[in-house]
Amino acid sequence: MHKRKIGSNGLEVSAIGLGCMGLTFGYGAATDKADAIKLIRAAFERGVTHFDSAEAYGQVNEEMVGEAVQPFREQIVIATKFGFKDGSPAAGLDSRPERIRQVAEESLKRLKTDCIDLFYQHRVDPNVPMEDVAGAVRDLITEGKVKYFGMCEAGVDAIRRAHAVQPLSALQSEYSMFTREPEQVIMPTLEALGIGFIPFSPLGKGFLTGKINAGTTFSNGDVRNNLPRFADGAREANHHLVTLIDEIAQRKQATPAQIALAWLLAQKPWIAPIPGTTKLHRLEENVGGATVELTVDDLRELGEVLAKVPVQGERYTAQMMKTINR
Repeated sequence: MHKRKIGSNGLEVSAIGLGCMGLTFGYGAATDKADAIKLIRAAFERGVTHFDSAEAYGQVNEEMVGEAVQPFREQIVIATKFGFKDGSPAAGLDSRPERIRQVAEESLKRLKTDCIDLFYQHRVDPNVPMEDVAGAVRDLITEGKVKYFGMCEAGVDAIRRAHAVQPLSALQSEYSMFTREPEQVIMPTLEALGIGFIPFSPLGKGFLTGKINAGTTFSNGDVRNNLPRFADGAREANHHLVTLIDEIAQRKQATPAQIALAWLLAQKPWIAPIPGTTKLHRLEENVGGATVELTVDDLRELGEVLAKVPVQGERYTAQMMKTINR
């Protein structure tokens, strides 16, 4: 798989990465550790060099990633995150410098490495000045414990303030044919500052695979049970959009998921999405998205489809929406 330069500080990752959250968090029961390790190693064998974890996904998530990548550690990029009290999103935010350092030290042990390649602030903490957050990461970079600094779901002001203290290499936010808000002000800011973009949920939390419809049910513990976009009425309306994307996919001898990933890659050369999965056949399908070439006509047709069928429902609950774009 070809690689992409992310930001202007030297970070380079595979065009398609692997988001590891779903292995332990957010989508029901956790994956067996041995199976998760096998999946991560299978991803590397297929050209994936970018693996995304976080303290907030449970300690076992970082442990899985750390153990899985040991045979090829020097050939890949590990990303992880800080920013929640005691590592729990339910407990609220905590990006105090002393907490950032504590998370770094604990993550290094769980990941079995001496340096975190990409260290993100998971969410902007309004109680801690961005200058203090960026300064804490800058210190870790100076000490050789972190290579690159990133932020997640941050707004323009926070991005600029952090970048002025310690240059950011990447912003990670939700972006897909299902969620296009970053196009308005975030992406122009990233381009102006030389910051790369790592879209999470590039398949619309599974919707853009074409496998979710009005009759789909989700297991206990699956975050989609509580998201407005996945409510019954919205699911029925949004399935129409995927049907139209599938018509284009069939002509390209691809799947809707591969078209969705190829569409993202076609937006900017400094975008590298991180779809997640627990299944080998889905991993192979996602990796295949990097080989799908969309023509100018394909992109125009997709643009017309997206304009014609607007996505129904917010991507998060009202409470969750308050934590993004700060």
